[in-house]
Amino acid sequence: MSKITKFFKPSAGSGSSKSRKGGPSAQEALFRLRETEDMLTKKQEYLEKKIEQELATAKKHGTKNKRAALQALKRKKRLEKQLTQIDGTLSTIEFQREALENSHTNTEVLKNMGYAAKAMKSVHQNMDVNKIDDLMQDIHEQQDVAQEISEAISRPMGIGDEFDEDELLAELEELEQDELNKHMASVTLPSVPSHKLPARPGILYSECLRLVM
Repeated sequence: MSKITKFFKPSAGSGSSKSRKGGPSAQEALFRLRETEDMLTKKQEYLEKKIEQELATAKKHGTKNKRAALQALKRKKRLEKQLTQIDGTLSTIEFQREALENSHTNTEVLKNMGYAAKAMKSVHQNMDVNKIDDLMQDIHEQQDVAQEISEAISRPMGIGDEFDEDELLAELEELEQDELNKHMASVTLPSVPSHKLPARPGILYSECLRLVM
């Protein structure tokens, strides 16, 4: 027995098996189809055993008692025909049962989807799209304000920010120039000799300069 059929099997005290429109419910129809399948399956087993018995009877009599053997074979053929019919009926019932199970499943799925859709509608009915847009805009504005506050807090602050930086740079250049002038004034240059240097043969002009320096 399939799990779906077991699930649909009506239980005692479950109420009327008739639908609101007066027809059988899906559970009742599936239960009846399952009962029919069980009945036909048992009949199959019975016919298969009877066929084996008739075949054994025909073999037993053989040519010794042709009439009895032929009668057994005829009964065997009729039983096989019934068995073939039952096989076809079972296939039809199985197809119908599976189709009904699928239909019932689809119905339950659609019912639950409709239930969920109603729940979503109930949740959204108190929501105004315009109010949501305004709320999101407020959130973005507050995020911008928070960013500005963070930047202001992280900006370095200290004493002397009220002075002009260009004036300070100009004053620094003047101080450096004064220091340079004092340094140049303190440097003593070597005196230039008053007498002529004796000429030396073979001394290059560049060597003369080196000696003077």
